[in-house]
Amino acid sequence: MAVVVDTGLTSRAIIGRFYRRLEEFAKSAWWTKLALHFESTQESETYRWLGMVPQVREWTGGRKVKPLRSSGVTIVNKVWESTIRVDADEQRRDKTGQIMVRVNEMARRVATHPNKLLTTLLLNGESSVCYDGQYFFDTDHSEGASGTQSNDITCDATTPTAPTDTEMYEAIVKGIAQVIGFKDDESEPMNESAREFLVMVPMSFLSSTLIALSSKTIDNAGNPLAGPEPYRVTWVANPRLTWTEKFALFLTDGQTRPFIFQEELPVQVQALAEGSELAINENQHQYGVKAIHEAGYGFWQDACLVTFT
Repeated sequence: MAVVVDTGLTSRAIIGRFYRRLEEFAKSAWWTKLALHFESTQESETYRWLGMVPQVREWTGGRKVKPLRSSGVTIVNKVWESTIRVDADEQRRDKTGQIMVRVNEMARRVATHPNKLLTTLLLNGESSVCYDGQYFFDTDHSEGASGTQSNDITCDATTPTAPTDTEMYEAIVKGIAQVIGFKDDESEPMNESAREFLVMVPMSFLSSTLIALSSKTIDNAGNPLAGPEPYRVTWVANPRLTWTEKFALFLTDGQTRPFIFQEELPVQVQALAEGSELAINENQHQYGVKAIHEAGYGFWQDACLVTFT
């Protein structure tokens, strides 16, 4: 009797492809530039360390200890899933790669899910509080001797919903200056060494942003604390944003980040495939992913909302 060898697409190959594609998509996801990534070991985590690090001072009269905050930002993890089901014979016969297309798409959606979480935080930033008790984007942040500070500013535009490239350039420069000017609770500059920024815009601002950033160099002429090299500004056009008259600017080369992404359970693939009850009784294979994570606000000093008026 001849032995029939099934050379069709196996569940092992599908799972292996998923993890490879997940890693590739994760490398290009913009959330990795804007969020501190922490491992979580429980249902929720409280971040009491958010705030200012004390400035270096002359040692007189003993150390001046700055304790952790009595309260902080608490982020509660959530369970997430995505599942597809395919006919076992369809999988075996898959000569055109249609199943792999679906697997690749699942990997892309999983890898960019934090993008969606951070976008929700952005859209709610003017009405949701962060560690200092103020809204994340607010005009009256204040800690110690910092004075009142705003990371929610305005900029003039003839048509706020359609700024020109010159107006966009001026708004980006204004946002950079605002971020660099933030002070800590001892009135010391926080971001004086900042050089790299990311501009996130709604799709309607894409054209003016591209022209603004390609036609001019954003230099340090107006910043007496900066060195001779120009600032490095990258951009992201975020189709999830519903803003029509505003965009956000972020500092990306500091040790802190405007958001926190905590992960209790990394992405896992769970398969009901060859030999499973589902395959035997229904001739179906099922591939699902599960992850436990959530995102929250970090340092408002690394972000600025700019609204055209």
